[in-house]
Amino acid sequence: MGGRVLGVDVGERRVGLAISDASRTLARPLSTIEVTGAANAVERVMKTIDALAADEDGLETIVIGLPTRLDGSASGATPRVQAFVAALRTKTTLRIVTADERLTSREAESRLALNERDWRKRKQKLDAAAAAIILQDYLDRR
Repeated sequence: MGGRVLGVDVGERRVGLAISDASRTLARPLSTIEVTGAANAVERVMKTIDALAADEDGLETIVIGLPTRLDGSASGATPRVQAFVAALRTKTTLRIVTADERLTSREAESRLALNERDWRKRKQKLDAAAAAIILQDYLDRR
């Protein structure tokens, strides 16, 4: 059953989403969702997942960035993202994988800074750009 891959960058206030093309080779930023709490984040992301899965290109896998410290150990945000992953697993039968997201926000920020001088505009795009980096890394490793 082929389908695209959704990349997810889970933050406390915003969740960044990115989507692959049908051939699962290129990632592009999709959107940033403002969220209020964990349950709201799962609910809002599920709406996007359902819509993408219903599209003609479908959806095959969800890749969620797992925050860790530079040495690979758990960070303060790790348990929150693990709880998000667990909650999402109860709502969908799609394959969910986690991916190392060390430095993706910093990389996204520096890439966006090349084309967008206004930091306010960059901030609006940052989470989706970080999700695209997480997703592209996953696609490149496959």
